[in-house]
Amino acid sequence: MGEQVSDGGRKTAKAARTAAAAGPASAKKAAPARKTPAKKATAEKATAEKAAEKKATAEKATAKKSAGKKAAAEKAAADKAAPARKPAAKKASARSAKKAAPATSSAALKKAPAPRKQVVAPKKATASVPAAPAKTVAAHPQGESRTALVRRARRINRELAEVYPYAHPELDFENPFQLVVATVLSAQTTDLRVNQTTPALFAKYPAPEDLAAADPEEVEEILRPTGFFRAKTKSVIGLSKALVEQFGGEVPGRLEDLVKLPGVGRKTAFVVLGNAFGRPGITVDTHFQRLVRRWKWTDETDPDKIEAAVGALFPKSDWTDLSHHVIWHGRRICHARKPACGACPIAPLCPAYGEGETDPEKAKKLLKYEKAGQPGQRLKPPQAYLDAGGRPAPPLGAG
Repeated sequence: MGEQVSDGGRKTAKAARTAAAAGPASAKKAAPARKTPAKKATAEKATAEKAAEKKATAEKATAKKSAGKKAAAEKAAADKAAPARKPAAKKASARSAKKAAPATSSAALKKAPAPRKQVVAPKKATASVPAAPAKTVAAHPQGESRTALVRRARRINRELAEVYPYAHPELDFENPFQLVVATVLSAQTTDLRVNQTTPALFAKYPAPEDLAAADPEEVEEILRPTGFFRAKTKSVIGLSKALVEQFGGEVPGRLEDLVKLPGVGRKTAFVVLGNAFGRPGITVDTHFQRLVRRWKWTDETDPDKIEAAVGALFPKSDWTDLSHHVIWHGRRICHARKPACGACPIAPLCPAYGEGETDPEKAKKLLKYEKAGQPGQRLKPPQAYLDAGGRPAPPLGAG
């Protein structure tokens, strides 16, 4: 019994030692089971971080792609508003737009309108006159600056001065009295008709005193070819009496005195002042009014306002010759109903080019007076006109 107990005790002790020895191993096997939740949490956290990083990367890529598309769209809009001048520059701008941030694109858009300011160029209207007239209608000078207008107007006057170097008053006269009477008679008729009529008038009434004492019926008969002869007879007799009574039979050389004479307005006064006294003046007749409006020098219709507007564009010393140049051009080329645009020497400077005949051959048939090889309006023109190829007008009644 004692041995059995002892053996049993030894077995029990051995079992206890075996169990004790097996304990740490079991603990080691059980440990991973306890550590599994921590590892799982760490793995989930790593997975979440990777997912967040991938999401952030995807969002950045999407944002970058959207920014690139927006920049490309903005660049396309800018290209439509202000087209690039060179394809290479356009491609470079496109590449820059893809790389640039939206702020850069906005800056590019702000700078884009700059080239548009160069589209409207009044300088084109002041281009040099070519040998052949322009074939297209000149651009309307809308928005033309004051400086550009002055330059264009003066350029036109210089060109006309080369075309009509012999321009002169187209009324025959030998003294201020004859000029003032002839100018009054030129209303509602041609200078040619006046020049054909005044020789008989001045032969019979050479001085203001003679015409002041004339029989109205006799004067009417002489002036009948000029039209409105009764009203004109009253005017020339009345101004002759005023010259005798107020100015001692002499034509005054001041504007304020001339306009007091019967039948004499500012236009007539400036003709007399400029051509008989050498004092600058602008003659605003029907041709002058038509042309300065066609050339967009002014939109005024009142003669006095036209005179002021055009006079402000030129030095005062140019006024008299300017009047001759414009009037001569209106009578010979730039007609009222059918201007000869195809034969016009200032076509590239004219905003109204194309209103008339633009075919050069057809336009040549519209030219008048010496430009068409025909007689001028004066029976006794200046020698410079004759030297330039001009022909004197025939007397009244000539075939």
